[in-house]
Amino acid sequence: MDKRPLISILMPVYNAAPFLEACLDSILEQSSKDWELIAVNDQSTDTSLEILRKYASKDERIRVLDNNGKGIILALRLAYSNAKGQYISRMDADDLMPPNKLDLLSAVLKDSGPGYVSTGKVAYFSDEGMKDGYLRYADWLNSLVDEKSHRKELFRECVIPSPAWMIHRDDLEKSNAFNSDIYPEDYDLVFRFFEAGLRVRALDELVHLWRDHSGRTSRNDETYSQNAYFDIKVHYLDRIEDLRERQILLWGAGRKGKRLAKLLSESGHSFEWTCNVERKWGHIIHGVKMSSPEVLSTIDNVLVLVAVSGPDDQKDLENYLQSQSLEKGISYLMFC
Repeated sequence: MDKRPLISILMPVYNAAPFLEACLDSILEQSSKDWELIAVNDQSTDTSLEILRKYASKDERIRVLDNNGKGIILALRLAYSNAKGQYISRMDADDLMPPNKLDLLSAVLKDSGPGYVSTGKVAYFSDEGMKDGYLRYADWLNSLVDEKSHRKELFRECVIPSPAWMIHRDDLEKSNAFNSDIYPEDYDLVFRFFEAGLRVRALDELVHLWRDHSGRTSRNDETYSQNAYFDIKVHYLDRIEDLRERQILLWGAGRKGKRLAKLLSESGHSFEWTCNVERKWGHIIHGVKMSSPEVLSTIDNVLVLVAVSGPDDQKDLENYLQSQSLEKGISYLMFC
């Protein structure tokens, strides 16, 4: 029988004591036994380190390291530098793994070979009551699996959850691993997956259980704010191969549109600008004149950046762009 590839699970840990034992138990209960867990204590002030050491003393597959610096990027670098596996995955210390998660994700990589990222469906749970925004995000992520539309929706939101992927080590290296200093680090890495030409294979099965709670980093850290997401989207506009050399048309003049226009101007991008509000046509904002939507027909090789807020307005505009034979992910991007 062929030896199964070792899976390295990288897990930063910061003040996760209330949830950490359940998380570790879910890893120990995996149907796959060919894994190692590199847990990095990120200067926790609770009993997280003691819990990690207790589990490591009972299972040699668990290794515990202390982060000399501070922050998730440094913790991931340290974990990865000590990883021995052919396959690399991530885990959050407050979440749970379904029992067959590692087997499911590794089977995809074994079947596909290099050049792929494996993922699947996710579900949120909470002891405190769920927020609608998180439930909508999980539903949206799962719809990407159903529709195979991760690439098309790349600029709307992070399309692959950080604790729900697995990748060949060589492909992670090809994507520059954890060497970037850009936050949000999970979204930055997903952009780099696509920049490196990797493809997504997503399973129609649950691969991760996300715990929502009041102390979750994504709720409280400014690096995960919508402003940070706009910054990273603009950063990668010229770095995704099939978007380069396209002529940008920004659509939307509300709060999101103005924020995006400012970022585009500051980063040296030239662009046309339009909206559906007639009274704004002809105004100059951030040095760019607002045009009527008729400007769309005058631009060759267009890339429309949609920055409107209302879900109904987004859908109406998307329907219109499709009626003009524009393709999502190539000739228009949802930036909202």
